Amino acid sequence: MKPFLKFAPLALAAFVAACASSSPAPVLLTLPPTSAPLANAAVMPGAPASAPLLAVRRVAIPEYLVSRRVRFRADAATLAEWPNTYWAERIEIGVSREFVSALRQQLPGWAMCDINCGERVPGLGVTVELVPMDYLRSTRKLLARARITVSGAGTPAKVLEVKELSVEIASSADTAQGHAQAITSLIEQIAAETAPMVRNAKQ
Repeated sequence: MKPFLKFAPLALAAFVAACASSSPAPVLLTLPPTSAPLANAAVMPGAPASAPLLAVRRVAIPEYLVSRRVRFRADAATLAEWPNTYWAERIEIGVSREFVSALRQQLPGWAMCDINCGERVPGLGVTVELVPMDYLRSTRKLLARARITVSGAGTPAKVLEVKELSVEIASSADTAQGHAQAITSLIEQIAAETAPMVRNAKQ
C-alpha cells in the first residue's frame, strides 16, 4: 500500500472532526426576561392578601407553533424555521409568562393565579387565544388575531366581556431575535387591552 493511501483514512477523520468542531453552537432563543413566572400559589408575590384575585389561564397559541424550533410563515401555505435556532423553553409557557408579567404591570392592585388558586376563589378569570400568531419574514411583521374573554366566578363561569382584535407588529430586524421581540410587543399590547376589561368587570 502506498504511504499516502495508508494515511488517507486518518486525514479524512481529522477533517470531519475539524468540520464538526467548527459548526456554530445552536442559538437558544427566549422572550425578554420578566419577573417571577406564574406560579401555582394563590397570591402572587407583593400582592396584599386582600387584593382581588384574578385567574389567568395559559395563553392559547396555534398548535403548529408549539415546537422547540422557531417557526415563521414563509408564505400562506408554508412554514419555515430559523436555522440552528431553538426556543430555550416551551413557547406557550414563555408567552403565558410574559402575558402575566405585562398584565401585572397593568393591574398593580390585583393578585393573580393560574389554574390552581389555592384556598381562595378568584373573582374573575381571563383567557386569551392568539390564533393565528404568524411571523411573516418577507415583510418582517407579526400578524395575530386575539380573542380576550373575561369571566366571572362560579361553575360554569359566566362570560362578562369578549373582545376580538387584529394586531400587526413590525419587527426591528430580520433575525430570530427580532421575531421574539415582536412576540413580546404583541403580548404587551394584548395585556394593555385586557386590563380595562378586568377593571370594568370588577365594578
